Amino acid sequence: MARKITAIRRYRPEIRRERTRQTREIVEDIAQRTGLNEGEIRFVTYELRDAILMAHSHGQAVKIEGLGTFTPTIRMDGELDILFRPDVDMLRRLNHPTKFYAKILNKSNIGKSAEELVALWNEEHPEDPVVEV
Repeated sequence: MARKITAIRRYRPEIRRERTRQTREIVEDIAQRTGLNEGEIRFVTYELRDAILMAHSHGQAVKIEGLGTFTPTIRMDGELDILFRPDVDMLRRLNHPTKFYAKILNKSNIGKSAEELVALWNEEHPEDPVVEV
């Protein structure tokens, strides 16, 4: 008997992720687009990080226009964490249908419910159906 989560993971829509772009590549991209040298870009990146950490150490969120809001938070075990909420325009641009080029796996399942994904699993795996307990 298969678990419900197994069926959902198998059929849910997801982005086929490529390798992670590294800092070096992003710095090179920014340098080419702005005329700033790579050292200046790295310096500003670390200064921005330090400014966010300083604000967080005082319980302040940091809003960076065009990027988003970084908010200090605490987990149930007492460990501190950072919540990032992207800028609305950034999300809008990401969601523009002609600006997203990555492959979406199981794209035909966009909008389907968990129950519909389980039904797909049960149809394709009659020997190992998901049974609700």
